[in-house]
Amino acid sequence: MNVSSRWQWLTLLALACVIAGTVRAEDPPAKVVVHWDKVIRASETTPTLQVVVNPPLRRGTPVHDNAFKALHDLGADYVRYVPWLPYPKLGVAELEPPEDGKTSWDFSTIDPMTIDFLEATKGHSVILNFSTIPQWMYKTDTPVPYPADPNQVTWEYEKGTELRDPSMKEVAGYYARLLAWYTQGGFTDEFGKRHESGYHYSIPYWEVLNEVEFEHHTDVETYTRLYDAVVTAMKKVQPDMKFVGLALAMSTDPHYFEYFLDHRNHEPGVPLDFISYHFYAVPTADQTPEIEQFTYFDQADGFLKTVRYVESIRKRLSPQTKTTIDELGVISADDLTQGEPGHVAKPIPDSYWNLAGAMYAYIFGELTKIGIDVAGESQLVGFPTQFPSVSMVDWNDGKPNARYWVLKLLHDNFGPGDKLVEIEPFHAFASNHPYVYSLAFVTRAGKRRVLVVNKRDRLFDISMPGASGGRVDYVDQSTNFQPPASRNLTADTFQLNGYAVAVVTFP
Repeated sequence: MNVSSRWQWLTLLALACVIAGTVRAEDPPAKVVVHWDKVIRASETTPTLQVVVNPPLRRGTPVHDNAFKALHDLGADYVRYVPWLPYPKLGVAELEPPEDGKTSWDFSTIDPMTIDFLEATKGHSVILNFSTIPQWMYKTDTPVPYPADPNQVTWEYEKGTELRDPSMKEVAGYYARLLAWYTQGGFTDEFGKRHESGYHYSIPYWEVLNEVEFEHHTDVETYTRLYDAVVTAMKKVQPDMKFVGLALAMSTDPHYFEYFLDHRNHEPGVPLDFISYHFYAVPTADQTPEIEQFTYFDQADGFLKTVRYVESIRKRLSPQTKTTIDELGVISADDLTQGEPGHVAKPIPDSYWNLAGAMYAYIFGELTKIGIDVAGESQLVGFPTQFPSVSMVDWNDGKPNARYWVLKLLHDNFGPGDKLVEIEPFHAFASNHPYVYSLAFVTRAGKRRVLVVNKRDRLFDISMPGASGGRVDYVDQSTNFQPPASRNLTADTFQLNGYAVAVVTFP
């Protein structure tokens, strides 16, 4: 072969490689064959969300009314409410230590949002978690300041690792009084003065602290003692209250679960009603939106392996204890740098909300198969400076985005008491397509429904024998920030757009 011919051949070979790299083999259709008469297990899983306190949720903002309406309209149980550390005046009711016969108890900025939450969720169970211990209860070299402006964010409020009161009665008393404020009409403070609220709410669940391995770097032995002290004090205020423990940011250290779930490490009579932990998929800073779809689902699969391992510990040590995984979501790489000087939040593409919603729907399905009690999406409102990528509404006006509508689609169609049934191939819950996830239910009302999730940003053909004459409800990139769309099925086949979450109801 002469030089000219060789170069022609190499040119053609390079062109062929380019063409091969840009043409994808046609994706096979996803065929979902359901055996409705073969029940695998009963569902125990409730889809829900968490509400984190932040300034956009305050009365008078453009976000407030729409966000609380969305919360009310959802009608979910086990909604988690978290006044949290970045806004001390919105979450800590006693910001200064009691001295000289005076206290600093002040609910004026805390009550409006908390009452709006309790009213929006009235008739449904909630989990309250005032997660931030007053900073003055910790030993520090100097007092830790906090912003005078309730809307001013700070990431420096929590300091110290050792409580100034080693008996933990000071912390326990704070939470008992806080509970009494909302359930008993008020409380008597450290100097015997009565503070009246007039509130008589019944709060069914209380979660003790949040992400303790990060916040004050609390080890499980210390946390267990603190949990016991707080629970004992709060049960004197409301004896029928149930409690959630751990609330771990990371679920990778088995010692937390082994120690906390061992009843021998607790005071007699202290209940272990629920444990909780969290998961966020987090991409690296150099990943494009096209790459993130692979990262999120891969990380979700890794988390689900951890869930199964934690379940083995729970079942061995405390099988009566339930589980709420009460923060599930995605945190963008950009959000992790939000506290750096001069940081400007990057725009978030609309497709991101669908991708994050699809990941939640997938995790919800898998948690249902495992038998987890609560799957809580995070969170109602995020905004620039406070994790915008976790928001379920538009932080400009409070109107729901695709993540909210996916949750509502799941909530309105599935829940505890539904029966999971077999899908081919014939081992439990298997899917016959790598990128289309499916799970079949017979609901408590006898409806036959299939959850379908598209894990990729491209269209797939779906074949579902017997679906003709039924209906498909879906959230995808065409529905955007609108409620789920619906169409009747005139055949056993339909198409699923990129990152779509759909519920097929059979005739």
